[in-house]
Amino acid sequence: MITKKRVKLLGRILVDNRIISNEELQDALQSQKGSPLRLGQILIKKGLATEEQILTALGEHYGIESRMHLDFEDTEDIFGKIPVHFLNKNKIVPFKKEGDIIYVGIVDALNIQPLDDLKMLFPQCHFEPVLTREEEIQRIIHSHFDILKDETTDDVIEDLEESDFEILTSQVSETKDILDMANDAPIIRLVNTIIKQAVIERASDIHYEPYEKDLVVRFRIDGILYQKFTPPKKYQGAIISRIKIMANLNITENRLPQDGRIQLKIGGKDIDIRVSVFPTYYGERIVLRILNKSDMKFDLDSLGFSKENLITFNKLIKKSHGIILVTGPTGSGKTTTLYSVLTKLNSIDVNILTVEDPIEYQLHGIGQMQVKPSIDLTFANGLRSILRQDPDIVMIGEIRDVETAEIAIQSALTGHSVFSTLHTNDAASGLTRLLEMGIEPFLIASSINAFLAQRLVRIVCPNCKQSYKPASKLLAEIGIKSKDLKGGKLYRGRGCEKCMDTGYSGRIGIFELLPITNSIRKLVLEHADSNRIKDTAIKEGMITLFEDGLFKAIEGITTIEEVMRVS
Repeated sequence: MITKKRVKLLGRILVDNRIISNEELQDALQSQKGSPLRLGQILIKKGLATEEQILTALGEHYGIESRMHLDFEDTEDIFGKIPVHFLNKNKIVPFKKEGDIIYVGIVDALNIQPLDDLKMLFPQCHFEPVLTREEEIQRIIHSHFDILKDETTDDVIEDLEESDFEILTSQVSETKDILDMANDAPIIRLVNTIIKQAVIERASDIHYEPYEKDLVVRFRIDGILYQKFTPPKKYQGAIISRIKIMANLNITENRLPQDGRIQLKIGGKDIDIRVSVFPTYYGERIVLRILNKSDMKFDLDSLGFSKENLITFNKLIKKSHGIILVTGPTGSGKTTTLYSVLTKLNSIDVNILTVEDPIEYQLHGIGQMQVKPSIDLTFANGLRSILRQDPDIVMIGEIRDVETAEIAIQSALTGHSVFSTLHTNDAASGLTRLLEMGIEPFLIASSINAFLAQRLVRIVCPNCKQSYKPASKLLAEIGIKSKDLKGGKLYRGRGCEKCMDTGYSGRIGIFELLPITNSIRKLVLEHADSNRIKDTAIKEGMITLFEDGLFKAIEGITTIEEVMRVS
């Protein structure tokens, strides 16, 4: 059990183990004042210590074993008596049994009450706590208590009965875990099972599409739509009504579009779902946009920047004033890039405010405003209010009109750091887009620091990745030679169970970074077109979207076909 005597304070352990210096400790302790974060969290955020180093030091601090990863042994004799909600609530989980010793993963070493409760269930056993990460706790809980894992949509559909429709009006608790709802009516289980499967398969969207004789359910995975299910047409109304109830929408209104939101837990993970209902000739079409808040991490280093672009971009975002605009089509990862920038810049000594439509994720320590056109809270009006809140850094979800662009530029010229997005095909087109809006060239030249164009390409599945020798015709088409490839080969996925036979798993960004240099400013003042600006930027070392994609294909990260598809 946890020893009562504390040998050393956490900070002193880290200093003695030469993980941080005494000066860094004092600085972190100073940052902790008035912050809800713990010392270890602050050190990780500042990049002074890793999660593993903090966990090891905490284990020494409390006098218990610590592990980043737990060796899970799924045995019913230790799980059978414990309710899943008890483990989720207390963030603990038994993971191994040896004789009369049960090893229990814990997150908070000071919360000993749950261990005492477990003793009542297992009076003959001794409990050995092991300090670990919350992600490990959830992984094991999810592995064992995934009580829907063997149930398919076909199984649920077979159980559907007309009497089940009466239960559709039951309300859904915002915090209820849908794994705890597996014994509900089949129609409810059907909707839950589809959502759960979408999360497991990393889908970003679920499409419910009604046609004359059937209802089609499709998942968007890694940017591509795949048909998954075709529930019987007679259950279309019940399924749509159930989703409406979950999203607190009007189930009697089927003539007008509606938008709502569902908040669920799946295996302890917080899932935020945006619901869009759109009336069509054969019934209401529904799209669910899935935001997995638990698995989302905003880290610039993992987005896919090349080493050179990352160094340059890190310097640009730290400038005290000026605008950086991220460009690209819908679904190209612009918001994720901006959130990663804000996460990197976020600290207790800066005031960061955003105006967004919609707010994708809630970021701790950052003030976020939701645009509401129905009450005249537009980007422009929201931005005016933000500037009276003494911000250091401002993020605007999108520059849609000249009014918003002008206020953003004035903000940059008055000493604010501004980040936003623009819908253009490449970085150079961003400059001409602002000129077309009617922004004066001298204002653009003096306020913009950089444009970043981006796309998302699918990553070759590491489980079924294989090399091949590309055809010379393909190489000639993309302008590279066989000698430019590693061993004259490229890579692709042959398709396997883990990637659902697609050959791809996950996505990564390709980028085109255009810093506004003196020569680019001169071209802007001359009203130069985007081609001249792009040519000049390339001469100054800019890597285009296509080139960045080719580098990733040569490295085996993605495929030539993917690069050509998106760029």
